[in-house]
Amino acid sequence: MKPLLQLHLLVFLVATTAIVGRLSTVSAANLVTWRTGTAAIAAFLWVALVRRHRIPTSRIPTLLGIGGIIGLHWLCFFGAIQLANISICLAGMATISLFTAFTEPLFERRRVRPFEVLLGLVVVAGILLIAGLERAHWAGLGVGLLGALFAAIFPVLNRQLVTRGGDPLGMVAWEMVGACLTCLLLFPLFDPRGHAALLDLTAIDWAGVMWLSLVCTVFGHAFHIHLLRDIKAYPANLAMNVEPVWGILFGALFFAEYAELHPGFYLGVTAIIAANLAHPWLERKARHPQLPAPKGS
Repeated sequence: MKPLLQLHLLVFLVATTAIVGRLSTVSAANLVTWRTGTAAIAAFLWVALVRRHRIPTSRIPTLLGIGGIIGLHWLCFFGAIQLANISICLAGMATISLFTAFTEPLFERRRVRPFEVLLGLVVVAGILLIAGLERAHWAGLGVGLLGALFAAIFPVLNRQLVTRGGDPLGMVAWEMVGACLTCLLLFPLFDPRGHAALLDLTAIDWAGVMWLSLVCTVFGHAFHIHLLRDIKAYPANLAMNVEPVWGILFGALFFAEYAELHPGFYLGVTAIIAANLAHPWLERKARHPQLPAPKGS
């Protein structure tokens, strides 16, 4: 199975995180703290008992820093769902490709590709059509946009590490430590009761945490890092723009959010899908520009 197809299947899996966020009875910080903490423990156990692979000590500070960025991204993700709804949150997250059009060239020290910026703007147009201009959604959309900015950074950094021989699961373990520490540090800002609120999880919350940590993080995040060996960060994040489509459909199916869908939703979805389909073709055109036909004598 081709890496890009595997990535799209992974996107479907990742989209289920929105359902967990909607069902959660605790704050975004509470959910993300437990997700990252349990994911770190599970990943370390798997590496120690099965993989027996050790991350070089020199890379640990970098992985902790990347984990901090991931933690901020997830805080924004679940926070946007709680401020607005699944549809608005994932619409904001779909701007990842636009941000990545600038962050990837910055870290890889290459020029910005105009067609990637153009496709990112097409996605933004799709997002505006999906979200509409209702003021009640602006706070959730703004937090979602901030989360998208964070999400445009860590895949670029992970790609640099994994292409140098980094072990994806070992990377996840240390990154989840960094994400958990970030959440614990910022927790009082999200919950006035402080860290005592970490004990408030219900049975549904614990089921969600296990799904998020074991399936979506230990497996999903590690597999995403693995795919970055063969896929650059921009097309990888562009493919992630299909997540809003799945998330919005999940919201309509399970939480009756279809009442909030309007004709602009369908136009927006079309724009996002069109941007994904156009990217491989435009990239090939950029790599192999057609030579001008020879002039006749």
